[in-house]
Amino acid sequence: MRNARRQVRHERSVRRERSTTSALPVVAVTGAARGIGHALAVRLAESPMIGRVVAIDDHRGDAAGVTWRVADVRDPTLAAARLSEVDVVVHADMDTSAAVDGRQRRAFNVRGAQTVLTAAAAERVGRVVLVTSAMVYGARPDNPVPLPEDAPLLADADGSVAGDLLEIEELARRSRRVNPGTAVTVVRPAAMVGDAVDTLLTRHFEAPRLLIVRGCAPRWQFCHIDDLVTALELAAAGVLGGDFAVGCDGWLEQAQVEELSGIKSFELPARLTFGTAQRLHRLGVTPAPAADLRYMVYPWVVDCAALRGAGWRPARTNDEALSLLLAARSGHRAVAGRRIARKEAAITAAAGTAAVIGTAAIVRAARRRNRTLSIPNGPGFLPDLRRCATAGGRGAAVPCARRRGGAPGPARYRWTCEPNQADRDPRHRTVRRRSAGGGGGPGGRRHRAVRRRGPRQRREP
Repeated sequence: MRNARRQVRHERSVRRERSTTSALPVVAVTGAARGIGHALAVRLAESPMIGRVVAIDDHRGDAAGVTWRVADVRDPTLAAARLSEVDVVVHADMDTSAAVDGRQRRAFNVRGAQTVLTAAAAERVGRVVLVTSAMVYGARPDNPVPLPEDAPLLADADGSVAGDLLEIEELARRSRRVNPGTAVTVVRPAAMVGDAVDTLLTRHFEAPRLLIVRGCAPRWQFCHIDDLVTALELAAAGVLGGDFAVGCDGWLEQAQVEELSGIKSFELPARLTFGTAQRLHRLGVTPAPAADLRYMVYPWVVDCAALRGAGWRPARTNDEALSLLLAARSGHRAVAGRRIARKEAAITAAAGTAAVIGTAAIVRAARRRNRTLSIPNGPGFLPDLRRCATAGGRGAAVPCARRRGGAPGPARYRWTCEPNQADRDPRHRTVRRRSAGGGGGPGGRRHRAVRRRGPRQRREP
């Protein structure tokens, strides 16, 4: 029985190879009820290079001229059953939305790609086309402009969208090695623009001001969804193979983007920008980690040499794609990737940035309210206290670093220092904390006195 089954499977694979050489291929599209998958299914149904289109999704869509097979591609049993008699699979069921939790998004994207590759190899599918992004090349200040298609993939393998796509690229490389009978093509579009495209990159243009990092001007390259669909059509028909990038010709400088959009920019140091963004992401204030912010301030322009060699040309320019993006984003406002209410959209970029950084400082101080009082060793704190103690008297006031209860701030509390005459040893000082408002005498109620090494500190109103 085993030999008979092997012979039947072998004859079926031989028939499929002959059908692909003599007839037009049968192409299955995942995620065909929405987004890129829907646009691709409609395009392939009218393409003279494709024989038949099988649309796969967890619900039935409105694409006409296709054969619908309702299934969740992340279910291995259902996916394998829906890929029978299919020559090519285009996996377009991806989620790069900015409003989705990072762990859920990674499980959705990576599990779907892994299941499709495994089911395609089990059903002897000749080719699998995966859609990732040019983000896998990484966004760095020293990136060449443009990046060649064979450039190393230097994106950060973390919880960002680029980390998800990088893991899918690793699955593609592993599938080529383990299942050489199934060819894998990876398509890497630039920053996507089109209907229902909602990413951190599109929300970047919903902000009142465009963020740039000091010392490095970004360069912008877009890819309209219609251009991506035509490139995927060539990959599904077998005209192009391997890994290639998709995008508009050339790129836009930051000055051109500001002129076309009418949105001015503001500049921040790189350390402040990424450090604050990472802390806010850990606190849940912003939806994306600092690694995703790199793609909005550093260049990652790609060279679409393979498509140009095949005679492909984009239907949209970068100027037109940006205009369509701005038209689609009208009515929305976002700060740091998070959408805000319309009545709050009048906030300026500088005020918005200050509010974001201030929120981080407030939350950080709130976590330390119940901790032991301590003075950090940094500019404006211990050095001033030591200079004050060296002078032998009350010196310059410095701000309160940490305390119990209430909002921190130098407006209500001041710290001064003086030598402790009772100890005679200048290294022994007494730390005293007093309240600025009422209770226990003119100087306020004494909260505690602790013996410490170092300058004596006394807080006075």
